[in-house]
Amino acid sequence: MTTSRPRPFGRVLCAMITPFTADGALDLDAAARLAHGLVADGCDGLVLNGTTGESPTTSDAEKSALVRAVRAAVGDGVPLVAGVGSADTRHTVELARAAGSAGADGLLVVAPYYSRPPQAAVEAHLKAVADAVGIPLVVYDIPGRTGVRIAPETLLRLAEHPRVVAVKDCSYDLLGAAKVIAGSDLAYYSGCDELHLPLYAIGGAGCISTVANAAPRAVRAVLDAFDRGDTAGAAHLHQALLPLTELMMCAELPGAVTAKALLDAGPVRAPLQGADPAATAALRAAHDVLTAAGRQ
Repeated sequence: MTTSRPRPFGRVLCAMITPFTADGALDLDAAARLAHGLVADGCDGLVLNGTTGESPTTSDAEKSALVRAVRAAVGDGVPLVAGVGSADTRHTVELARAAGSAGADGLLVVAPYYSRPPQAAVEAHLKAVADAVGIPLVVYDIPGRTGVRIAPETLLRLAEHPRVVAVKDCSYDLLGAAKVIAGSDLAYYSGCDELHLPLYAIGGAGCISTVANAAPRAVRAVLDAFDRGDTAGAAHLHQALLPLTELMMCAELPGAVTAKALLDAGPVRAPLQGADPAATAALRAAHDVLTAAGRQ
């Protein structure tokens, strides 16, 4: 294991929303503007077609079109990771190949959901995708949505594959994450905004942040402070983000809904529903506090 932190896609990535027009169509112009702005405000890379990007309700063609549009907007120097997860291994491989052709630098691959396969089957699924493509994989461990954990022992075996390079961790298991970080060269990206600093402090690579849609500078500032050795400052900045993080990520509404409410980025697709006026007002008030402090 190397002593430095592997960061194959940079340190701060935004799990970008997918903008839609008022009638629910894919809004590629808005996506290009948002992507350009996120990079200008400190995001090293972008994750497209993930949970926050409403991947369950976008078509295969829309997913590819989004990657192509964002690639054109940000150029070749910004890492783009494309979500290609599905419950079907064949379909996941098709999505992976399409994402690579559209310009993605990496692939975000979730464990197969709903069918709840055992660990050997989860491992085989992820290896099948890695074997089928020529670009690296980020394994997405989010058991709260998939119904199946990717066990630390499975991740350690997957780390032996040359194209499995990173994990997006939404397991809420810092012990398990620490074991994999200690036992492999996998880059561990926090996918839970409330745990970015704790995971970073035990050797994580950075974050894949939903809150960064609305407050990219504030998200980056936490890790910047830690890297400067200002751990007390990093903790203070992390704490300052908590009110917005709680409203965006830990309330009843999914991150796609809360981020779109803050950005006024068009509707969400059913079965999701938009934030009501009270929730939107609370989100904007918390965001205004960050903005007033010069931290957003």
